[in-house]
Amino acid sequence: MKSLASIVLAAGKGTRMKSGLIKVLHPVAGLPMISWPVTAARDAGSDPIVLVIGHQANAVQGAFRGAADIRCAMQEEQLGTGHAVACALDALSGFRGTVLILCGDTPLLRPETLKNLLAFHLDNSAAVTVLTALMDDPYGYGRIVRDASGRVSRIVEQKDADPEEQEIREINSGIYCMDSDFLFSNINGIGNDNAQGEYYLTDLLALAVRKELTCLALQAVDADEIMGVNDRAQLARAGRILRRRINREHMLNGVTLIDPDHTYIDHGVTIGCDTTIHPGCRIEGGTVIGDGCLIDGNVSISGCRIGDDCHIKAASVLEESELGENVAIGPMAHLRPGTTLGSGVKIGNFVETKKIVMGAGSKASHLTYLGDAEIGRDVNIGCGTITCNYDGVNKHRTVIGDDVFIGSDVQLVAPVTVGRNSLVAAGTTVTTDVPPDSLAISRVPQVNKEGWRLKKKP
Repeated sequence: MKSLASIVLAAGKGTRMKSGLIKVLHPVAGLPMISWPVTAARDAGSDPIVLVIGHQANAVQGAFRGAADIRCAMQEEQLGTGHAVACALDALSGFRGTVLILCGDTPLLRPETLKNLLAFHLDNSAAVTVLTALMDDPYGYGRIVRDASGRVSRIVEQKDADPEEQEIREINSGIYCMDSDFLFSNINGIGNDNAQGEYYLTDLLALAVRKELTCLALQAVDADEIMGVNDRAQLARAGRILRRRINREHMLNGVTLIDPDHTYIDHGVTIGCDTTIHPGCRIEGGTVIGDGCLIDGNVSISGCRIGDDCHIKAASVLEESELGENVAIGPMAHLRPGTTLGSGVKIGNFVETKKIVMGAGSKASHLTYLGDAEIGRDVNIGCGTITCNYDGVNKHRTVIGDDVFIGSDVQLVAPVTVGRNSLVAAGTTVTTDVPPDSLAISRVPQVNKEGWRLKKKP
């Protein structure tokens, strides 16, 4: 197969998004919008991929920092799609083969569609092949006009189409496949004699027709794929379609989604077979979930690794945490970044953790805060316990050994260590280290004043 390069147009600001963030960086199903067509081009075999950037150029470049196949070309002024492609030519100096031209705001485009487009283009030795789609309501799109042999004779814009042309349902996606020799030789030959004074890529196709070169069109099987995102409503629609695709793949791989239309799983999430996920869950950030897990409703998980046979109960929030096998979380627990839990650990309702390591079989069943702590195996943390880890300036660490029992309403004032097999009595404030095998108790003496209430009654 000939060499393949791609040009992705991403210089426009996208004013209809009504945002301070450039359109192509708005997230869709876990990735910046532009990452989707770039990934499709890469999966179709493109190398290099040239991003034509302008607005917020540094931010767009930053989204692909370290990617060896990505090159960038600046479009200082946005003077149309033809001008954008011309700006990319220096970045393709010395390249010969086939060039895909894509839009950075088409996140629904599949690599399989690009592969089909490329094969069709090469099999027919075309100079230009445009990806098209059939639409029930083509209003606003450029129409594909074919000649008697089925080749493309021209692309006519909505405003220039006569009544007969407006009845055409095949529309231009703005996605092209071109022979590099034709592209490089002719891109600077298109003009800007139009009301907008811009250089349009469609004029390049018209030029090829005038030269009697082969110009073809291939219809996408799914018209959704060529949908451009221009505003927040279209962004939401694209997200729904992508999540539907993602959810379908998980279900085909053995994951049970009770209500896939109300389950929000981002790109890059891995879920083991026989795991069941209830509605309202949001799973993102490259999370990995093992086999046989149960995720109750309205759970939020981001950037976590969860072992097999875990149960994440309703309304819990897990962030950048690692769970061993057979761990139970919640309901309504919060695991903050840096939480590492061994197998068989239980974190109950209204428990919050942050930067802790908790050994196998340990549990904190309810109403507890554990931060900056190292907790051993088979430790019981009683209700209302807190690690007092912050002195107003610095964070300090609490260390609890194996087989320790922490009673209810205990305050562990860090830095402090509780030795293995110790018991800390309920209500104790621990300010010094507790030796192994000890009882720690710290309470103000109780005073009972008999009859006091009777004297206070009116």
